[in-house]
Amino acid sequence: MTAPGFTLFDTPIGRCGIAWGEAGIVGAALPGPSDAQVRGRFQERFPGAVEGPPPAALEPVIAAVVSLLAGEKPDLSRAPLDLSATPPFHQRVYAVARKIPPGQTMTYGEIAQALGEPREAARLVGEAMARNPIPILMPCHRALGAGGKPGGFSAPGGVETKLRMLQIEGATVGESPTLFDELPLAVKPQR
Repeated sequence: MTAPGFTLFDTPIGRCGIAWGEAGIVGAALPGPSDAQVRGRFQERFPGAVEGPPPAALEPVIAAVVSLLAGEKPDLSRAPLDLSATPPFHQRVYAVARKIPPGQTMTYGEIAQALGEPREAARLVGEAMARNPIPILMPCHRALGAGGKPGGFSAPGGVETKLRMLQIEGATVGESPTLFDELPLAVKPQR
């Protein structure tokens, strides 16, 4: 078995990274404070990982991530992910989350229900999202807390990064949009 590889690449929100092994993508990273910090995260998670150009088969995936973060809506649901080191329940959660299209969201409770679990399993879904090894490609940012609240986000920048990604995708977080939300120069009425 060869050591995992990884690469960093530019996106509209900063330098992201992707790591791969023989069976597919094993990790991804959102921008950190520096390239060194992103590299360090990969080297910590994947000891012996070697930085280099991605395999040709992953170049379209990287291009799709870049276009997603530029506001386009590519389908990343078929990107070859290797979740073999992920617990089975988390794999089930991620399978549901991967089906959430760009610009849409589901709550942790809705994901639990989609799994056939009681809504009370929402906390377990949230824990799975917090341990997501492949952010963006497994879109944990599209999973929200109860009532459509952003919940947590373990990537660099925390909830601000999550909200920024959802904004880029055109998702509504929290309450439904009003007539005044689309007016770029207007002051929204006080509520």
